[in-house]
Amino acid sequence: MEYRRLGSTGLAVSELCFGTWRFDRETGGVVETDRTAAHTLLDAFADRGGNFIDTANVYGTPSGTAERYIGEWLDERDREEFVIASKVYFETDSDGGHPNDGGLSRTHIRNQIEGTLDRLGTDYLDLYYIHRWDEETPIEETLSTLNGLVEDGRVNYLGASTMAAWQLTKALWKSESNHWESFSVTQPLAHAAYYEDVREYLDVCSDQDLAVCPYSPLAGGFLTGKYERVDPDDPTAVKAPDGSRGSFDEQFGAYYTSERGWHVLDAIRTVAQEVDATPAQVALRWLMDQEAFTCIPIIGARSVEQLDENVGATTVSLSDDQRQRIYDARFDEDGDLWH
Repeated sequence: MEYRRLGSTGLAVSELCFGTWRFDRETGGVVETDRTAAHTLLDAFADRGGNFIDTANVYGTPSGTAERYIGEWLDERDREEFVIASKVYFETDSDGGHPNDGGLSRTHIRNQIEGTLDRLGTDYLDLYYIHRWDEETPIEETLSTLNGLVEDGRVNYLGASTMAAWQLTKALWKSESNHWESFSVTQPLAHAAYYEDVREYLDVCSDQDLAVCPYSPLAGGFLTGKYERVDPDDPTAVKAPDGSRGSFDEQFGAYYTSERGWHVLDAIRTVAQEVDATPAQVALRWLMDQEAFTCIPIIGARSVEQLDENVGATTVSLSDDQRQRIYDARFDEDGDLWH
């Protein structure tokens, strides 16, 4: 993999980021990635040139297991070679259910950064995201606290995950007007079939030179092309291969499939045949080729084979026409957005 500057920051990161939300995650009673598999995947990612790793304080069962797996792996490597991102907002399993155990208050952020750094076995994070917007805490309190983490060296850069475009804009304005460290990176849900849903958010990122690290860039695996439609009147009804996420996640169809999704997938499949690549590689390349902002998709491979397929996207080339056809597949013949 080659390296890109992460938006307006000085960080050089690999073209793909490795997401660890599946580390020790239980879905439908199935543990998706245990400790051995996690370390194998991290080894493979690093061996292929990957240096950008994404996690959160609530990933794993119990919460924090993913950070602990990464910390154990980092203990045998040079910490300075890797860019580590984590997040704060949600209550963790070990918090105890107290009133201040969630959100973005000064108390919660300061408590959580200590646990995150301890589990990762490091004294700093390269990137710290707010995982959600906190309706109960003034954004000034959150931003001033995060600014303090940057000033004392525990965090280098700040990021924002899922929120509305106006919330992101407000946070950026508050940071600038108070001379606080501002968000440099965002992490929205975004993929080829979901781009229009977050267009306003992405427009802010483009205007403010924020890097975009989309999660679920393959729509939970839907855009890999391994699922088949089984009911022409119900876009959420799919045939899922054994062992795939759709085979054990009861929410898969409702969350990731749609009429728009099937049309976009058809276009991706066609382009994949034209460029001798897989649908997953084309879907990732389409995101990586965004011109309005630096886009580093977060991949969540569950096997080295899946990881290699994802990394293969870095060698795929799409023409302007092919990218446009994938974009146009969102709309019907009348120019209306498919639902």
